[in-house]
Amino acid sequence: MTYDTGLVVHGRTSREHFDPAVVRRELGVIRDDLHCDAVQIIGGDPERLELAAGAAAALGLEVWFSPYPLELDPEQILALFRDCAERAERLRRQGAEVVFVAGVELSVMNRGFLPGEDSGERVERLMDPPERRREAMRALGVRVNAFLREAATAVRARFRGRLTYAAIQFEQVDWTPFDLVTYELIRSAEVADRFREAVRELARGPKPLAITGFGTAAYRGAGDRGGRVLDVVEHDPHTRAPLRLNGVYERDEAGQAAYLGELLEIFDSEGVDSAFVFLFALAGYPHRPDGDPRDDLDRAGLGIVKLLEEGRGRAYPDMAWEPKAAFGEVARRYRR
Repeated sequence: MTYDTGLVVHGRTSREHFDPAVVRRELGVIRDDLHCDAVQIIGGDPERLELAAGAAAALGLEVWFSPYPLELDPEQILALFRDCAERAERLRRQGAEVVFVAGVELSVMNRGFLPGEDSGERVERLMDPPERRREAMRALGVRVNAFLREAATAVRARFRGRLTYAAIQFEQVDWTPFDLVTYELIRSAEVADRFREAVRELARGPKPLAITGFGTAAYRGAGDRGGRVLDVVEHDPHTRAPLRLNGVYERDEAGQAAYLGELLEIFDSEGVDSAFVFLFALAGYPHRPDGDPRDDLDRAGLGIVKLLEEGRGRAYPDMAWEPKAAFGEVARRYRR
């Protein structure tokens, strides 16, 4: 399971409230009720990452310590990694099983690898014009791998455990500096017919394969959109905070659950070593069952629990969320 401690963009943290007691309780639910034996802790605040990772380790969970840089330049990313590597090593020396994840989709999510002011513009400019795409991809691979070699050296100078990076396939990562191969792998309608074979091929590699970043939302047709699932959300032009949906989308918790169940079955049967559902809860996407359905941001939220703006849930009366159908599906899969 992936657990979000708060993504930081231009100094703004997506998870406004971070209560250590709530973190420990939620990680306990991830272990005991979802039957997870490993958790990927993501976020942009090193102190929050260390606190949550420590809580997960205390519960006996394997920890994937995953700083998640957003809109940083390469030197800022390296500074974040150095800080987090020292924190992850402290935890490892206390006896925890820790894997360090040296970033996620760095070329798209950060500055200095591709031209563009944001992730959408970077991808668009990489793909256009078509006649220059191959050259642009080759140049991107050179830049990404040069940085990853530097990052791996910096992390290994401070951290003695296993190391990986959560890549997009077009980044063409050279996996020599890493102990595990990790891909953000999301199924869309365009690749559904060859998705299983692609997973099988990746799993044939010489290093263990982990899959992160896979998930979808709870509106009808979300699974077909793949990585474009959040395109239905309108954001504040200055803070980038989600505001509302750009139309009326039918709530479909069963569809979200089925999507996750199908992918987990594929990963299990095709030899994937580790798989981390994205994600437990997505801050900033509250469930608003009353009023205009465009205000129900949870329909586009990738969490397997729906966040409540007021009160507490029925299934977990001490928590401000309620499980979705996907929660039950993941629990059933992992219980096996």
